[in-house]
Amino acid sequence: MALKKRIAVTLPAGHRVADTIARMQWAEANGYDDAWFGDSGAPDSLTSAAAAAHAVERLRVGVAATPVYTRSPSILAATAHVLAQVLPGRFVMGLGSSSQTMMGQWNGLALEKPVTRVTETAQLVRTMLSAEKTNFDGATLSSHGYRQAPLDQPPPIYIAALRPKMIEAAAQVGDGVIFNLWPKSVLPKMMEHVKIGAERAGKDWQEVEVVNRAMVLCTDDIELGRSLFRANFAPYYATPVYNSFLAWAGYDGAADTITEGWAQKDRTKTTGALSNELIEEVAIIGNEDQIRQRIAEDAAGGIHTHIIAPFLGSPDELVARTFEAFTPDQFQLP
Repeated sequence: MALKKRIAVTLPAGHRVADTIARMQWAEANGYDDAWFGDSGAPDSLTSAAAAAHAVERLRVGVAATPVYTRSPSILAATAHVLAQVLPGRFVMGLGSSSQTMMGQWNGLALEKPVTRVTETAQLVRTMLSAEKTNFDGATLSSHGYRQAPLDQPPPIYIAALRPKMIEAAAQVGDGVIFNLWPKSVLPKMMEHVKIGAERAGKDWQEVEVVNRAMVLCTDDIELGRSLFRANFAPYYATPVYNSFLAWAGYDGAADTITEGWAQKDRTKTTGALSNELIEEVAIIGNEDQIRQRIAEDAAGGIHTHIIAPFLGSPDELVARTFEAFTPDQFQLP
């Protein structure tokens, strides 16, 4: 059975929980399918999802994605236990390795063996959510004798992934895969690794949901959009995990320049490595017709759920225009 194609708003809507709730209510009233939180610091995504759960009745709510290093599997499972109750059948637990900046610099944690750590966390959290007693010894984690009360509807577990090993692990172990910040030319290669991982687990790869955080801005001022993208995402591509992904995707020259510029504290060199051509590959900037066309292309390429994510720092009127471009009366996924 073909998976439903879905449109989502991105969350949080700033540091105030009230603003996040308002965006969720707007999305539900205007026909959106989902709302997906990022997880990069305050406000906490999982707490916010619980706080906002009773404000909506239909939206599916996901987190893309909670770092596996900052919470133990039992804490993740216990939190998901609550969210599954307040969002019955409408919560998705997203797990990921995050980046060296968030783990190392912000939290003082080593980002070691990310594929193994994410895989073992997903396996343990699933065991815990199924109310089984744990008896697990892995390469990075262990748990014995932990058991939770059963749930009527344990939430699915999706895994954030960029490169082949993590994509394959996500499709093999997870219920869905979460993508982010990829050049459009590399999507077929990423989807091939979804297929490999799914088939390794005996799954139909076409039934593995692929979620994407689409960096979108509806504007007639293309240069403004490019400037905002550079300001937001040059630091992302300077982190080793995203830098290596950019090189794997075929942009090793840009990746090298970003690394050099970041080490030299040369902002112009770092941001300048994101050429207009590269930004066009990754970001979705343009008028309503242009951004809708790109989302339709992504859907044709295998993306099921599109998180519409305007760039941080965008004028409020452009954020509103971006979200309004994807209401069901304006746009229907094929």
